[in-house]
Amino acid sequence: MTDIEIARKSKLKHISEIAKTLGVSADNLELYGNYKAKITAKPNPRKKAKLILVTAINPTSAGEGKTTVSIGLADGLNLIGAKTCLALREPSLGPVFGIKGGATGGGYSQILPMEDINLHFTGDFHAITAANNLLCALIDNSIFQGNKLNINPDRVVFNRTLDVNDRALRGVLVNHGIKNTVEHGEKFNITAACEIMAVLSLADNLADLKKRLGNILVAYTYDEKPVFARDLQAQESMAILLKDALLPNLVQTIGGTPAFVHCGPFANIAHGCNSVQATKLAMTYTQYTVTEAGFGADLGAEKFLDVKCRMADLKPNAVVIVATVRALKLNGGADKDNLTTEDLKALNGGMGNLLRHVENIRSVYRLPCVVAINRFTSDTDSEINAIKTAVESLGVAAIACDVWSKGGAGAVDLAHKVTALCEEDNSSFSFAYDSTDGVVEKIRKVATRIYGAKDIELSDNAKQSLERLSNVLDISKMPVVIAKTQYSFSDDPTLLGAPSGFVLKVRDIEYRGGAGFLVVLAGNMLLMPGLSATPNAVKMTIDDDGTIDGLY
Repeated sequence: MTDIEIARKSKLKHISEIAKTLGVSADNLELYGNYKAKITAKPNPRKKAKLILVTAINPTSAGEGKTTVSIGLADGLNLIGAKTCLALREPSLGPVFGIKGGATGGGYSQILPMEDINLHFTGDFHAITAANNLLCALIDNSIFQGNKLNINPDRVVFNRTLDVNDRALRGVLVNHGIKNTVEHGEKFNITAACEIMAVLSLADNLADLKKRLGNILVAYTYDEKPVFARDLQAQESMAILLKDALLPNLVQTIGGTPAFVHCGPFANIAHGCNSVQATKLAMTYTQYTVTEAGFGADLGAEKFLDVKCRMADLKPNAVVIVATVRALKLNGGADKDNLTTEDLKALNGGMGNLLRHVENIRSVYRLPCVVAINRFTSDTDSEINAIKTAVESLGVAAIACDVWSKGGAGAVDLAHKVTALCEEDNSSFSFAYDSTDGVVEKIRKVATRIYGAKDIELSDNAKQSLERLSNVLDISKMPVVIAKTQYSFSDDPTLLGAPSGFVLKVRDIEYRGGAGFLVVLAGNMLLMPGLSATPNAVKMTIDDDGTIDGLY
């Protein structure tokens, strides 16, 4: 059966039953139909709650299945008696209708209702889009209504947003040909990459949300002074639009495991993690929390550890690094159309990608980890054993799992290993850089310690941005979110495997005062993706009875 057929034939429990298994009272449940709910309870993590981060090698067109493994692992933990909850990101409509497809897992390792979660869900993304564009409207209105804040229209730095891959919106002209208005350039970010998404993901509560919204830098004056959202008195109305979106969403897996699915910033152009509230809420109700961070460990895991954990005072107890035989062979130069044939040469050639991620987690962040081999039917025992041998040479276990066809039962061995890792001492956890490091040094440390670069190179534009920001804002202790290609450790998507000796090229640095970090744009990374020649949007169909095909 296909993923969609499996999802449709799965028997869902009423969401109130799932909440009851967690210990969430009916008073803290806001129902969105029978199978979705918002949780109004305040997070209060248990002192002995265990946090498990699932990450992966650099993504390839062959697929890795990080979300699928996360879901299967959570189900597997519950099967062995370890009370577990998931904390995952919400899918963006960009990838759903673009090249990637849905983001709710696959096979018998899915969160449900899959179609709802992948589409409008509880409306969080729409609320974020509306709040973002309300702020943009207030900026333009302030300029139109006499411009008492002295905003320079050519120095507006807060962009509009839309949750669709639309490259035509990377650069637009607003007020063109309209009398009594100021014509100026504008560009759109995809909603998952906008600052409001990051703000919502990191906010502790409504008061913190309003403070963060007010701290968003929106423009500069003609004399180069910063203008913030609070100067426009925008934070209250934005918070009103976001008050429901701030509440974590509760759904379930096919195996009946509770799953908090909330917020969805991209890891290649944002910080790539689900909300702090959802993570801490899961840690409030269960012994084990399984969460994931987007794309490869050089992006999502780095930002989870260096940004989210630093800001939210979190400390993972174990890290799971997902790899597939197919993806490693692709990293080793195998033909993308011939990945089902045994190819130990290509596999070993791409093994460096996995080993570097393992070494980063162990040596840089000093966290216990395990490799999860997400097994495909075409994988041979020789290929599986080659991965195990390579990983075990570093003193780390590699465990094959089959969660697509078996659900949690296919991750029982992995679950046992993860619970054992969670009992190890994680007090030596460290970051890739110190908050007291200068901005350039923070970028350099991530590039050299995590990516394998020999150095970094700032463009003239990046140097000017850094100087301008340093002159008017206190950015000294802000963490950095490096936006680069997800396909490589480097800023060049064609450099697969484990490249080294390259120079990471930084083209610009942007301030995200509401989120509390700096965005470092490396290579050609853009904040509004485009559609492929044959995106999922042209492959999907919907029958007269409302049945959707091709969503995943």
